[in-house]
Amino acid sequence: MIIGLFPVIERRKGHTVRRWFFWLTIALLILMLIYLIRGILLPFVLGIFLAYFLNPVANKLEKEGASRGLATFTIIVCFFLGLIVSCVLVMPVIVHQVTGLLADLPGYISDMHQTFNDAFSQWLGDLPRSQVNSIKGAVANVSDVMLKMSGAFIAGLFQSGVAILTLFSLILITPIVTFYLLRDWNYLIAKMDRLLPRAHAPVIREQCHIIDRTLAGFVRGQLTVCLIMAIYYALGLTLAGLKFGIVIGLVTGFLVIFPYVGLLLGMGTGLAVAFFQFEDYTQVGIVLAVFLLGAVTEAYLITPRLVGRKVGLHPVWIIFGMLAGGALFGFVGILLAVPVTAVLGVLIRFALQQYLKSRYYEAELPTPMV
Repeated sequence: MIIGLFPVIERRKGHTVRRWFFWLTIALLILMLIYLIRGILLPFVLGIFLAYFLNPVANKLEKEGASRGLATFTIIVCFFLGLIVSCVLVMPVIVHQVTGLLADLPGYISDMHQTFNDAFSQWLGDLPRSQVNSIKGAVANVSDVMLKMSGAFIAGLFQSGVAILTLFSLILITPIVTFYLLRDWNYLIAKMDRLLPRAHAPVIREQCHIIDRTLAGFVRGQLTVCLIMAIYYALGLTLAGLKFGIVIGLVTGFLVIFPYVGLLLGMGTGLAVAFFQFEDYTQVGIVLAVFLLGAVTEAYLITPRLVGRKVGLHPVWIIFGMLAGGALFGFVGILLAVPVTAVLGVLIRFALQQYLKSRYYEAELPTPMV
C-alpha cells in the first residue's frame, strides 16, 4: 500500500513543477514584451498611474450619485486643466532661470577651479616635489573619473529629456488612456479577479490588497511630500535671495523621492551657487538653514504623517529600484521603479513567511546512527 503512494506523490511533484514553469514562462514573456516595446510605453504608463491615483476620487463621486462616466470626465478635465494652467504660469520662470543657470555655469566652474587650485597649491607648498606630483596625479585621475561620470549623468538626463519631449508629442494619448482606464477601472479589476486561479485566488487577493495599501501609502503620500517640499524650497531659496532659487528648489523638492540623494544634490547645488553669489557668509548660512530646516521638517513631520513608516519600502531598496529601472528602461523605468519595488517587496516578504512556516525551515538534522 505504501509503495502504491509513490506514483501519486511523483505525479503531484510533476504537476507542481509544471505549474511553476508555466507561471515563470508567462512572467518572462511579459518582461520581454515590456522591454521590446519600452519606447512607446511612456503615455500608457502615465495613463495607468493617473488612473490609479484618481480612482479614489472617482469612487467617491460615484458614491455621491454621479455616474462613472460623468465623474471620470469631470476629474480628467479638472486635473489636466489645472496642470496646463500651472505649466503656463510657472514654465516661463523656470525656462528663464534654467537659461541663466546654464549661462553662468562656465563662470562658476572657472571660479571654483581657480579657488581650488589656489587652496591646493598653498596646502602643498611645504611638501616634497615627489609627493606633490603623486598627489596631483591621483587628483587628476579622480577628476577624470568624475568627468566621465558627469558626462554619463548628463547623457542620462538628455535621454530623460527626450522622453519628456515624447510625452509632449503624445500629450493627446495620455488623457485618452487615463479617461478609459479610469472609467473602466472597477470593471477591469473584476475581470482580472475572475481570471485568477480559483485555488489560489484568496491568497492572491490578500497580497494584492497589501500591494495596493503599500502603493497608496508610499506613492501617493510621497508625491504629496515632493510637491510640498518643492514649493517650500522654491519659496525659501527665493526669499533667501539665491539666484535660480525657484529651479533649484523645485528640483530639490521633487528629488526628495530619492531618499537622501535628492537632498544632497540640491543642497550641494544651492550652496555652490550661494558661495559664488554672496560675499557675506551670513547669506550662505541662511541658504544652508533653508535646506536643513526643510530636511528636518520633511523627515520628522511631513513624511511620517503623509507616508507613514509601515509601508515596508526601505530607502536603499527604492534607490536601487530607480537606478535599475532607469538603466533598463530609461525614463519609463524610473516611473515604474517604485511600484515594481513595492510589489517585489510584498512578494519577497510573503515568500519569507511561507518559508518560515515550511518544513524546510523546521526540518531537523537526521539522528546519527551509532
